[in-house]
Amino acid sequence: MSSINYDLSKIKALAFDVDGVLSSDVLSLHPSGEPMRTVNVKDGYALQLAVKEGFHVAIITGGRTDAVRKRFTGLGITDVYMASCVKIHDYHNFRDKHGLKDEEILYMGDDVPDLEVMRACGLPCCPRDAASEVKQVACYISHQDGGYGCGRDVIEQVLKAQGKWMTGDAFGW
Repeated sequence: MSSINYDLSKIKALAFDVDGVLSSDVLSLHPSGEPMRTVNVKDGYALQLAVKEGFHVAIITGGRTDAVRKRFTGLGITDVYMASCVKIHDYHNFRDKHGLKDEEILYMGDDVPDLEVMRACGLPCCPRDAASEVKQVACYISHQDGGYGCGRDVIEQVLKAQGKWMTGDAFGW
């Protein structure tokens, strides 16, 4: 298992796509036509812990379903950008709102709509099953597929590097 080759002490913010990153790239369709996603519980644990540890966390997704908003706001994430048609605009909003520098932000995406953000942020990451164009831009390719723990992988590495893993807030939800 490889580790991220970046000064993780710089990271103050984590931003994620949903479909293909925090959920798998296969969607079931509800009879109503709404997409049904699965999410990884270990990703969720790591996301809420990152929030508790003071990281700025954002979700930037083209998805529009209320279930996605409920899932991530329920983990304490306040920066949830839904129906993001051009993700770089929401990325800039998130960065500027919190007074961040690009090199302080890790972004994890998996497909072509994520490329502009991945080229702008300091630490572009992707799941193992990301599109080849994304893998070419990523500084780190997780050993996990989208929806199967790739978010946990990168969050855990950042928190460990900053001494914020397995500390006081780690043992509860």
